[in-house]
Amino acid sequence: MTLDSLIDKQSVLASLKAPNKKQLLQELSHAMAGLVAIDHRVIFETLLKREKLGSTGIGQGIAIPHGKVPSISRVYGLFARLAQPVDFESVDGQPVDLVFVLLAPEHAGADHLKALARISRLLRDPAVVAKLRGTDDAEGLYAILTEPAANPKPSASAA
Repeated sequence: MTLDSLIDKQSVLASLKAPNKKQLLQELSHAMAGLVAIDHRVIFETLLKREKLGSTGIGQGIAIPHGKVPSISRVYGLFARLAQPVDFESVDGQPVDLVFVLLAPEHAGADHLKALARISRLLRDPAVVAKLRGTDDAEGLYAILTEPAANPKPSASAA
């Protein structure tokens, strides 16, 4: 699974502003609603419900809020680089400035998990993260997220 199957240039936000985690989730829900044609409140409630189980802030300034919604047909992603980091109750206590939202259909078990794993691997690469933090326009961010080196083909033994 490559990231260009999850995001397009319209699903990359270069300088999102939000004062706190809840407002950030609302802003992300509004942006995602435009991409997937679902009411933003459904997306917000889905993301908030997942956050109540435990923060999706994975550390090092990165969060991957995600959830499943019944009315979509495939996995969708949205990437946001924040203008100012916000407290996201991350596992390491660090504020978040890079966020990748993932929405999957209700019955997309394997695809949802593959997408989460792919995003997590990419955002744990210090070189990729440094490039994302050093780029302030959506087109540049999209190019970094979807460049071939960032999307290695799985080997036959990686299953």
